[in-house]
Amino acid sequence: MRKLLILVTCYVSFIGMVTLQRRQIFDNDRVEVFSHRTGPGDVAHDVHGPWVIVEVETGRAWWGEDNGPTSAAMPPPPPHPTFVTVYPKPAKSAAAPIGPNASQPGGATFTGMSFTPMFENDRVRVIRARMEVGAREAFHTHASDTVVVHLSGGEIEDTANGKTVVNKWKPGDVEYEARGSSHSARNVGGPVDVVLVALK
Repeated sequence: MRKLLILVTCYVSFIGMVTLQRRQIFDNDRVEVFSHRTGPGDVAHDVHGPWVIVEVETGRAWWGEDNGPTSAAMPPPPPHPTFVTVYPKPAKSAAAPIGPNASQPGGATFTGMSFTPMFENDRVRVIRARMEVGAREAFHTHASDTVVVHLSGGEIEDTANGKTVVNKWKPGDVEYEARGSSHSARNVGGPVDVVLVALK
């Protein structure tokens, strides 16, 4: 009987590990981000508070609050999907002005880029964006804290604070662009698809 109990405990622990596979990507004063190998319904029951879930393989995104309904019906995920879950945190104080030239995602004029709104509420604005081959972002300042979820991966040359680097992204990678940060960028690889989660 004791051996059976140990086997059952090990099996349940293993199944829990396989279905969740949750990994924290980062946590700061504005947002907490995790990567998951599970379904969005399971993720919703794993945390408290509002969240945005992005399915990396398809680029679909949903909004939910405390295990409540999401912003759209959730179709069945593809086999072995990867999800990135973004938990926005309320701003601790009123944001300081950052100047008239700051822009929201999709608000500035860029060459070879497209922006498609997905949904918006009082906490976030979620946008699907594409950077074509050779696309350029002129020097600009971010008007909001933004989480970038990479769907396709790619190579982007980024210039900030007088330094230029080429970032190589993989599907499921996540970056954080802080409000008030400034940079320019150029796509030096294939087309790049991302989901942008702009925090309010």
